[in-house]
Amino acid sequence: MIIAHLIGGLGNQMFQYAASRALSLKRNLPLYLDVQDFKDYALHNGYELSRVFNLNTKIAGKSELKEVLGWRRYTSIRKKLYRPQLSKFRGMRMFVDTQFFSWHQINEVPNSCYLMGNWQTEQYFKDFQAEIRADFSFKIPPVGCNVSLIKSISNEMAVSLHVRRGDYVANPSTLAFHGLCPQDYYQRAIEYISANIVDPVFYIFSDDISWARENLNLKHPCHYVDHNKGDESYNDMRLMSLCKHHIIANSSFSWWGAWLNPMPEKIVIAPQKWVISNFDTSDIVPIDWIKI
Repeated sequence: MIIAHLIGGLGNQMFQYAASRALSLKRNLPLYLDVQDFKDYALHNGYELSRVFNLNTKIAGKSELKEVLGWRRYTSIRKKLYRPQLSKFRGMRMFVDTQFFSWHQINEVPNSCYLMGNWQTEQYFKDFQAEIRADFSFKIPPVGCNVSLIKSISNEMAVSLHVRRGDYVANPSTLAFHGLCPQDYYQRAIEYISANIVDPVFYIFSDDISWARENLNLKHPCHYVDHNKGDESYNDMRLMSLCKHHIIANSSFSWWGAWLNPMPEKIVIAPQKWVISNFDTSDIVPIDWIKI
């Protein structure tokens, strides 16, 4: 079996699931999700995949974790083994990905394995796009304001624009790692869209809508989407995915909002620099997206 360790916000959970799901499909093996670390996780909205998407999931229990990890199955031990300096104690079945480019040795892991980490590139699941898109179809039909917005998006040359600030601003260590997309990034992206798309209508999504209203110099029609809060935040990703084109932040949330749009002619603009830390992020942005 393959066990995927899940943690983080919705976008991170989707990357972790997608990489493991693709490997399970390639090997024709059952996939289990380890969600036990969400018990003490106070950020974002907890484990969301099963609630948001049409997944046929199996949750890893004590027996599955013991079979694959043995004495390494305990949370306190796994957290220690996540550190690079303790990698030699991970054994033959525990694999940790802390980078942002594809690890091609994933094809050599044994049929019983535990995957933990980022896995943030479509290179892991590019060959199984149809299955991943089906898994990430939204379970609950839209209601309220989202219904009217979906109608508008379908009738316009809709462009999603995502501004991620929130925890990036509030948490100094998070800010030091990720950094923020500067205002001039959005202006250059808006100018590119304006020069290449006729009559664009911008749909702005953000965890800091006030900043977006005050700092985005939009001369085209626009809608500031500010009503999907808390457990309903995933609806912003649904709305993003229905737009024709996208301007994303250095955020896995809007990455998936753009990726879930299946239209081959879509324009997706992403920041040139994904994180400000010294990481190779060359595989995060798909090759047919535009980095500016």
